[in-house]
Amino acid sequence: MTEHTSSPASATSSGPSPASPLGHVSDAPTRPAPGGTSSTQGDYDLDVADLFGTATPTEGSQDADLAEKLRQAYFWVVNHAIISPHYDVEFSAGPGTPETSFRLGDSKALLTLPSDQSYSSFVLLPLLTFAVRGRCLLIGGPGRGKTASAVLMGVLAGYPIQDVRRAMQHGHPQLTVSDMFGTPLPKDLVQADSLADVDVAWRSWLGMRVKIVDEYNRIPTRTQSALLTVLADGYVEVFDQFYETGESAWYLTANDDAGGGTYQVVEALRDRIDVVVHALPFNNRFLGDLVARAEQGIHPERAVPESIVFDDAQHERLHREVTAVQIERPVRRRLEFFASQLELLEGSAWQFEYRTKDTARLAGIDPHLVASSDTGRDKLSDIGAQTLNGLSVRALQSLVAYAKAMAYFRGRSSVGLDDLRAVLPFVLHDKLVPDQQSTVFDDADREPLRSDRVSWIRTMFDDACAQYDAYGLDQDDPVGEVLDQVQAGLDSLGEDVVLDRMRRIEQILAGWEGAGKLHGHVYEDALVLKYAHQRYTNYLTWLRWYR
Repeated sequence: MTEHTSSPASATSSGPSPASPLGHVSDAPTRPAPGGTSSTQGDYDLDVADLFGTATPTEGSQDADLAEKLRQAYFWVVNHAIISPHYDVEFSAGPGTPETSFRLGDSKALLTLPSDQSYSSFVLLPLLTFAVRGRCLLIGGPGRGKTASAVLMGVLAGYPIQDVRRAMQHGHPQLTVSDMFGTPLPKDLVQADSLADVDVAWRSWLGMRVKIVDEYNRIPTRTQSALLTVLADGYVEVFDQFYETGESAWYLTANDDAGGGTYQVVEALRDRIDVVVHALPFNNRFLGDLVARAEQGIHPERAVPESIVFDDAQHERLHREVTAVQIERPVRRRLEFFASQLELLEGSAWQFEYRTKDTARLAGIDPHLVASSDTGRDKLSDIGAQTLNGLSVRALQSLVAYAKAMAYFRGRSSVGLDDLRAVLPFVLHDKLVPDQQSTVFDDADREPLRSDRVSWIRTMFDDACAQYDAYGLDQDDPVGEVLDQVQAGLDSLGEDVVLDRMRRIEQILAGWEGAGKLHGHVYEDALVLKYAHQRYTNYLTWLRWYR
């Protein structure tokens, strides 16, 4: 399958052709950095060898620019392998570059022509999963390329196409733990005196750096539980024998995103998914490409260029380089502000710390029923009123990892707000549960957000960022100052300094009294101030005792 918008380095037409062979990867930069520099590689100093092209690094060279290689892999896939003319991961070149947009149809559907290099989520998110060694769920109707996309990731990891296909696990109602992971040797079962004496013939796919589970929602519940252990902890246990699977990228497919199928997906297994990607419908304008492939016998997965294949060492280094990307405070603070809005549920408890949606859920109470009694809150502006849950630590960790991967892919050394905004809806797709009874969705313009989770989550994040700016928290963040002081350490602080800091905490809290409704970010800041006050209280007790 092919993609009709070519790499910036190539103006080839869509689909394989004599002028654009499958094995060709353009030498031109996919995303040139301003001033001839690369933010992931540092300054590039030309010498005579560079000018005359005599010093091309080898494929396994430690000097290889893996960010560029990752981008080359993306553009090869969209130009030669996957028909995905859906540029739903949009970026803007900045305020100085206006974007062109159009309103189409009676519904005035907005179509924007991005002013900066934008991407297809169906290709990009699996690649970012490869980089962070995460867990990607590909969802969509049958025959839309979910399995083909996952197979390509295995080939990019350097595995022969035959090995990738044979290693793929296909979900079906009769799939057992032994079928999926390994079988004890029959001789040992007969002769062994204990389980420790039983050897297990482990399945070879367990040791691969790319693991594929097709139609995972057709796997029996018991086998799902064993799969959960592999996903969560990186090992599998059969007959008291253990196999460490190591770090790897996981690709799971399903025909819907509601967890349905032959078997309902275990909630804990769904929670281990880092990112969810939609396989969007086929654009019939590209039917000619399908015809050409059938006539010419083209199989892109069998012709992946060696230059975009990552060996073990490069895959490991790719992960390290992605992890090293920084998240600066302004971006991190906006993510904190957004996440803090989601969990508060005032009517769920008396104890201040327990006033959360999680408290109601664990008690078997619908958070919507509790929230509906809070009649004084503006449900339209309160972001938390749109969800039935907040974000877990695991969800935030996944979000950070993919935001770093997006920034790395775009040649940046630190995460921009647009990088975070781009990946956030796909990471939180199955993490945030919308309150379908919320009055926010009653508005005719917002009705489509009931089913369009990507737009819904992105809109909430945009609203949170606007509120953050309106509060001026970049310029005035007294709670952040208190937390910075605590994290700097308490050693050598005198009693007078400690007492002054405790009074400052009490002054901030006193200023919030009588301020009206308690909002999520204030709730979390209040808990931070209590934490800081307790740290100072304990230190003061020790200081007076020691003296």
